[in-house]
Amino acid sequence: MTANDPVAGSGDAAINAAEKRAEQTRHLNLPQFDDLPIPADTANLREGPNLHDACLALLPLVGVWRGEGEVVYPTIEGPYKFGQQVTFAHDGRPFLFYEARSWLLDDEGKVIRPAARETGFWRPQADDTIEVLLTHSSGILELYYGTPRTQTSWEIGTDLVSRTASAKDVTAAKRLYGLVNNGDLAYVEERAMMGRPMQPHTSAYLQRIVG
Repeated sequence: MTANDPVAGSGDAAINAAEKRAEQTRHLNLPQFDDLPIPADTANLREGPNLHDACLALLPLVGVWRGEGEVVYPTIEGPYKFGQQVTFAHDGRPFLFYEARSWLLDDEGKVIRPAARETGFWRPQADDTIEVLLTHSSGILELYYGTPRTQTSWEIGTDLVSRTASAKDVTAAKRLYGLVNNGDLAYVEERAMMGRPMQPHTSAYLQRIVG
C-alpha cells in the first residue's frame, strides 16, 4: 500500500467535506433503548456521551457507513460485488465498537444473499498505536496493530490470527482505511489465506448515513 492508494489525500479537505455532508446525517443515530441503565452506544458525536480523549485520533470514523465493494482472490471465481454497512460507535470509554455487515450483489446491483459479518473493538493507545480485535462469523479471530497515517487515514495489520476447526486457513491480513473525496470512507484489504501469499482481497467505498 503506497501514497497512491485510494484512501490517500488531503485531510483538511476531507474533514470539511464530511462536515458539509453531516448536514443530512447529523440528526440520525443508532436505535436506542431508553431504559438502558448505562450509556448507550452512539454513532453520532452530537448525541450521547462525549467521545473519550483517547479516541480523538479515530473521531472521523465514528458513524454508520454504507456502500458497495468488490471481493477477489485466486481461490474464488470472482470478482464479486457486495454491499456493506459499517458502524463505528462508542459509549464514552476509550475504545470504538465496530461492526460490518455485508451482502452479495448481482451484476445489476440486486441482493443475492447475506454475506460476511464481523464485529470487534478499536482500542487506541497512548503511543498512537491502535489495537483492533475482530471476530468473523466465518470462525476467524484477528488481532491487529496499527497507527494513524494522517488525520483521516489508518493502517492496521494482523499480529495474531486464530480460527475454528471449520474456518478457512487464514494466516495474515492488513487494511487501510481513509476518508476520500467528499468525506466518504474507503478501505482496501489484503489477505494471506488458503496457502496463498498476501494479496488484494476486498475493497469498498462507503458513504456516511448516520452521524
